[in-house]
Amino acid sequence: MKNVFKYSVFSLLFMATLMVTSCQEEFEELPQPDEQQTLMASSTTAKLIERTAANDGSFDNIVDGASCFALNFPYTVEVNGIQITIDSREDLQVIEEIFDAIDDDVNVLEILFPVTITYSDYSQIVINNLEELRALAEECVEGGADDDIECIDFVYPITLYTFDINEQQTGSVTVNSDEELRLFFKGLDENDLISIDFPVTLELYDGTQITVNSNAELAVAIENAKEACDEDDDNDYNDDDFTLERFNNLITECPWLVREVQRDAISQTDQYFEYLMNFTEDGAVTVKDRLGNVLNGTWNTRITDRGVLLNLQFDILVDFNLEWFVYEIEPGKIKLYAEGGNKIILKSVCDVFNDDPNTLREILRECAWVIKKVLINGDEVERMIGYEFKFMAEGVVTLSNGINVSEGSWVITTNAQGRLVLALEFGNEPTLNFEWLLSDLRNDRLKFNIEGTAYELVVQRVCEDDPANVDGDVLEIRNVMMGGEWMVARYSKGEVDETQNFMPYSFVFGPEHVMSITLGDTGTTQPGIWRVLRNSDGKLKVYLNAGIEGSLAALTDDWDFVSMTSNRIELKSYSESNASYEVLVFEKP
Repeated sequence: MKNVFKYSVFSLLFMATLMVTSCQEEFEELPQPDEQQTLMASSTTAKLIERTAANDGSFDNIVDGASCFALNFPYTVEVNGIQITIDSREDLQVIEEIFDAIDDDVNVLEILFPVTITYSDYSQIVINNLEELRALAEECVEGGADDDIECIDFVYPITLYTFDINEQQTGSVTVNSDEELRLFFKGLDENDLISIDFPVTLELYDGTQITVNSNAELAVAIENAKEACDEDDDNDYNDDDFTLERFNNLITECPWLVREVQRDAISQTDQYFEYLMNFTEDGAVTVKDRLGNVLNGTWNTRITDRGVLLNLQFDILVDFNLEWFVYEIEPGKIKLYAEGGNKIILKSVCDVFNDDPNTLREILRECAWVIKKVLINGDEVERMIGYEFKFMAEGVVTLSNGINVSEGSWVITTNAQGRLVLALEFGNEPTLNFEWLLSDLRNDRLKFNIEGTAYELVVQRVCEDDPANVDGDVLEIRNVMMGGEWMVARYSKGEVDETQNFMPYSFVFGPEHVMSITLGDTGTTQPGIWRVLRNSDGKLKVYLNAGIEGSLAALTDDWDFVSMTSNRIELKSYSESNASYEVLVFEKP
């Protein structure tokens, strides 16, 4: 950048002597400069811009224990004896799930070296062993005081201009990412002058956007936002560094279901499973058992060097009577722990308790609902992936796979605890004929279970009849998939390539979510189901149902969308059975 935009003082004076008037024609004239138009590269505002565009190294602290750099994808780790290849940020969740499988075990993570790391200024170095990594990690400043500002981000593209010492423009550059912006500043000397083409849009940590029209407004926006969120720059990757006030607000905000209880190293989960706990601000807690009986107690909290402690006292629920260490807070979940093999796990259920069943009735009737998962005695009923419910008036519900439609009945009631219940009955589909308890309600997803069993039903809302609800990315993926015939170019389970199992087949993704699968040798065709949806967590999903028999059964899954061109589609799915990813790639022949 210096060689492109920077002129020395000597060169400028020499040019001015030779061409007093002609040099003016070579540069674009700007309005009279002032503080809002130009910035010196060493100014406070410029440093705020650099910090906002810095590379965030805290997202992978579960692996490297350092916020000032991040490991470059892909790399391989061994977690509690399981080897995993990390290709994206989403893969880090797999490590956390393995760690969380047993809350009080000793977790071991080993990195397979060499790896490459990227610093906040996007410089990179290769690390050959654990000792080198630890030495660099010790140089990081933890606790939120590292270089990058994470609570606000630039929305690109942004155009910047460079100037000579006479405030005349010498060049311009358009940047399209944090890395390009940071590298632009890295190529400047301290006294170099720049300006920004306003207005500039920034996005806050909560998703809201603001527009600024000057350097002063930009500096104020960043200053106001830089301490507005928890950047989670410490090594507590689960963001457990919550305050006492935050915990008290959280526990009184919603009802909580008991999911697991262990006392003196003996499981008591069967006895207390799905007891409903309500904490109130006056220190009272009421518990409803599965029959609707109410048990009263008290609660209080205090903060120590160890963290937040929750004290519970009941006359009857003596297994709960301890001062519990708040071990972890996850979205919708609280984990409590006490020495001696004592543990409680609570699940938030803000929206699933409603005395008026009409609320759930209206939600179900708004749109169609696609089956994401059905578990019966813990076994997944894969043949039903992608089937669609339509809940209608007069208690009528239909179930369709795009070709066949069956009709049944549905009723919404409440049980003794006040929990909402969906009762289904289909004459030709007894797998669904249960009273399903609503256990989780999200924007576009409902989860049901059957009390005390490993039965589960998860459905995803699809409002395709309303054009306003059709996602542009979803439409684009669907259009490409419907653009001709496809073959499986790659199918692998972890390190095992099984592509050859699918070479004889061709796939056509047709209307009404019907997938046609043709066996090349015989020309025989069988139907299946395909869908493209955006999950409640924002992820793009491709549902495939190719049946449950033979090699095609491996394709029946709700796949994560990875990438797409006009001739290639890549999908992946995490397999819990072997703790690795399955990869599926379609290409046009």
